[in-house]
Amino acid sequence: MIIKPVNGKHPQIPEDCFIAENATIVGDVEMGSECSVWFNTVIRGDVNFIKMGNRVNVQDGAVIHATYKTSPTTIGNNVSIGHNAIVHGCSIHDNVLIGMGSIVMDDCVVESNTIIAAGAVVAKNTTVESGSIYAGIPAKKIKDISPELTKGEIERIASNYVMYSSWFK
Repeated sequence: MIIKPVNGKHPQIPEDCFIAENATIVGDVEMGSECSVWFNTVIRGDVNFIKMGNRVNVQDGAVIHATYKTSPTTIGNNVSIGHNAIVHGCSIHDNVLIGMGSIVMDDCVVESNTIIAAGAVVAKNTTVESGSIYAGIPAKKIKDISPELTKGEIERIASNYVMYSSWFK
């Protein structure tokens, strides 16, 4: 794994997190407890800060970055960022599933209890309404999330990734 400081800012990673051997985490990155960063992932806090809550999983090939001086990236608790997703200069609240291959652009706010569908592109400055599913290019609300879907998908995936990471420790 590559974990290195940039401009005197060191990644802050609790001991209970799992970081894959070929993940890259640099600069002003702060992670909460029970996070996992999977294979070929890049979390690059070189141009602005990246702050992640507890139980965040960043799956294989995902990229988290920010925008110089204007748009940091903040990620809440119980967030799953799917394989090959890009999360850039935005705010992701709690209990969110960012689908595989999706892109969340600068200055977006993804409110709690939401799903961004696989392959969706959330355009700059979009606010994703709490309790909804957004899909498409550009991403639009397609329906409300049921409490069963919140528990069955968002919570299940976040919990599973805590379990999966224990297999590698």
